[in-house]
Amino acid sequence: MIVHRLTVDGRDYFLPDPVTELRNKVLAAIQAGGGYVNIPPLRGGPGIDILFSPGMPVVWSTIDVGGGENNGESMTTEKGALEDDAFGL
Repeated sequence: MIVHRLTVDGRDYFLPDPVTELRNKVLAAIQAGGGYVNIPPLRGGPGIDILFSPGMPVVWSTIDVGGGENNGESMTTEKGALEDDAFGL
């Protein structure tokens, strides 16, 4: 099972697959100068609205939790993807 971790300003949010649409919404909010994006919960519930703005530290990680190599402990990290792609920072 793949779980995605979104770290925003030091707080972690765990997300189910897929996250492509959510990543695009976060990127659009940052490019617009700021905006709220609803972050869905891993398991049911309303989620949480986060105000994203330019310069906010955002890190996406992908974690294989079960059945992957290294007893499910392998992890791929995409650090700073939004900052690098969106603004060339």
